[in-house]
Amino acid sequence: MDTHSPGREDGKSQVSRRTKIVATLGPSSSSPQMIEAIFKAGVEVFRLNFSHGSHDDHAERVAIIRDLEKSTGRLTCILADLQGPKFRIGNFMNGRAKLEPGASFRFDLSDAPGDTTRVQLPHPEILKVVQPGHHVLLDDGKVRVRIEEAGADYALGHVLVGGILSDHKGFNVPDTSVDVPALTAKDKIDLAFALSLGVDWIALSFVQSAQDVQQARLLVGDRAGIMVKLEKPSAVHDLAKILDVADAVMIARGDLGVEMSAEELPAIQKRIIMAARQMGKPVVVATQMLESMVNAPVPTRAETSDVANAVYDGTDAVMLSAESAAGQFPLEAVQTMARILKMAERDASGFAIDPLLLEDAAMRRAAVVTRAACASATVLQAVGLVTFTTSGSTTLCAARERVPLRLLSLSPRLETARRLVICYGVTSVSCPDAQSFGDMVDISCKMATSTGIAKPGDELAIIAGVPFGTPGTTNVMRVFVVPPAKESNRI
Repeated sequence: MDTHSPGREDGKSQVSRRTKIVATLGPSSSSPQMIEAIFKAGVEVFRLNFSHGSHDDHAERVAIIRDLEKSTGRLTCILADLQGPKFRIGNFMNGRAKLEPGASFRFDLSDAPGDTTRVQLPHPEILKVVQPGHHVLLDDGKVRVRIEEAGADYALGHVLVGGILSDHKGFNVPDTSVDVPALTAKDKIDLAFALSLGVDWIALSFVQSAQDVQQARLLVGDRAGIMVKLEKPSAVHDLAKILDVADAVMIARGDLGVEMSAEELPAIQKRIIMAARQMGKPVVVATQMLESMVNAPVPTRAETSDVANAVYDGTDAVMLSAESAAGQFPLEAVQTMARILKMAERDASGFAIDPLLLEDAAMRRAAVVTRAACASATVLQAVGLVTFTTSGSTTLCAARERVPLRLLSLSPRLETARRLVICYGVTSVSCPDAQSFGDMVDISCKMATSTGIAKPGDELAIIAGVPFGTPGTTNVMRVFVVPPAKESNRI
């Protein structure tokens, strides 16, 4: 039987841990040598940050990644992260000003240089919605102002937390939604370019509601999956509706931590991860996971616990930002994260999702079939679970269960196979679709042995949808023994 996936398929394509690593590429990690090094060290998903770098930079990195896919036979996954709207104050007379606690401070539209009493806010859309009692956070929350008076072209408040502000520092308004689209003119240009490169995921910034995702879907179509970055309180409050229309979510704890209190974040992280798993949507935990490794070869103990706790919470993936993009130790950061994940997975229980909590009938059926396959495979001491999928739904269901088995996802669509690389515990391969139960067993045996998941004499469990090739019909389970290589695989 003619099966294929990009490049060679062998045991080198199998990653032993289940939680995936997303690494941001940047000045420290753009050479072919470093990209290959961090890929072999454990990176499954490469993030292109469109807040930095030129289109030529990103195109060059994509070419390196896809060449690496061909040379290693291991599917690569690429995430294009759009910048989204950014709110910043204007200039100060001397480049900076010190705001004293208790002092009055004004934001207005005038482009005159600011001082200790006022500064330009070149965003009239913000001034339209800011009201007395709202809090303004500047420079990632280092300076805080409470608004006392607001008009059409100004907002006046008093300083709660003082400090030094310099030109163009960030401006956050956590107490209200701002009427701006999640996709700016720059984002639309970057989005079209990213899609032309064939990226697998689009990360959508500044999402405030499900409508933002639906508008992006009109531009993206099915050319990539849409990953929503949860960084606004309004998005957390609208979580169920957003999850319904998104393909995956990222818990962007940097911006989210600015607009919500730090003590709220751990509980919010757990709630988002559980909600995403119930919907069968991959979830990524991001921001400052190993921040100290930007300048040091080892992490802090708190960072080690943070990464491990994301595993205990049940995340699909964890992300490196500045650590891999601009840090001094990008390879060491990946290696460290991989070791932490492996150790945490030894103790993680991977809480299963109760099928009764799933509202959709097809999802409940798929969950029951997957649960039965896992139980049977465990009793029979099977080495892995194979999923056949066209749309990705069967694999997403299996990954949601956090199965204690090696999970092999087989898809006839290369685009689907690449997107599934991000999912918990998944080894993803692109190969021809099964046309019968005999095909299903033949293909499973070949792919399981070539990826190192199984060897002759091992037992495997399969879940799939019948009729074959019909998305969303996970309804079949089968357990079989991998026969010797020279024998027919049909049983």
